Amino acid sequence: MIDLRDLHILGKKEQLALLPEGKLLINTINAHSYNTAVKDELFADSLKYCDVVLPDGASIVYTFKMKGWKPRPLERIAGYDLFSFEMEKLNKRGGKCFFLGSSEKVLAKIKKRAAVDYPNIQVETYSPPYKKVFSEEDSKAMIDAVNAAKPDLLWIGMTAPKQEKWTYSHWDKLDINCHCGTIGAVFDFYAGTVKRAPLWYQKHCAEWLYRLVHEPKRMWRRYVFGNPIYIKNVMITKNNMKKTQPYRK
Repeated sequence: MIDLRDLHILGKKEQLALLPEGKLLINTINAHSYNTAVKDELFADSLKYCDVVLPDGASIVYTFKMKGWKPRPLERIAGYDLFSFEMEKLNKRGGKCFFLGSSEKVLAKIKKRAAVDYPNIQVETYSPPYKKVFSEEDSKAMIDAVNAAKPDLLWIGMTAPKQEKWTYSHWDKLDINCHCGTIGAVFDFYAGTVKRAPLWYQKHCAEWLYRLVHEPKRMWRRYVFGNPIYIKNVMITKNNMKKTQPYRK
């Protein structure tokens, strides 16, 4: 993991600008994923042993401050923040970006929009089969598609925790030398198939409220039950976010 111990005084872009070049696995964490990691050992490992974990949730920022844990992030860094920063950076120098995940429909919309927003980036995509667990053949096809493309930037979008666990389990088979981010819903946000919360909600750390209001059937359990469970989990959990070496088989 990258030691972000002294980066709490920096803004989002300044922190992201300090990430080293080369093969780097970047995940995000919020209250829901924290709760999931408590019950899912493989998911927990995928977060603990990646290279960078970004605090994609105000609850994570507040928790580190309350518990006195380090590094102590100053503000949340959402998956969309990472996406925008990395795409702008790559567009300046030119290169190839690969999107792995989601449906052909969503990927087509991403490719169309990216051609306008980032004209210096060549975009390639691969839509894996929609299933709960991928077969060995499925995974091999996904890995082969990425390796054949030799991207300068890789995005994985298969919803959490599946995307983190899959990438973690196959990290050594991905023959890349670039940043890789597991950004889930960002695929839909960027494609326009799902509307992201307006800027006011983002600035006031209330994206969760916007999603609850607009997707109550899908989100009410996560927030009505999940938030109290998160509070319970962090109150009984010691700091397990120590800096560790990235997972390598």
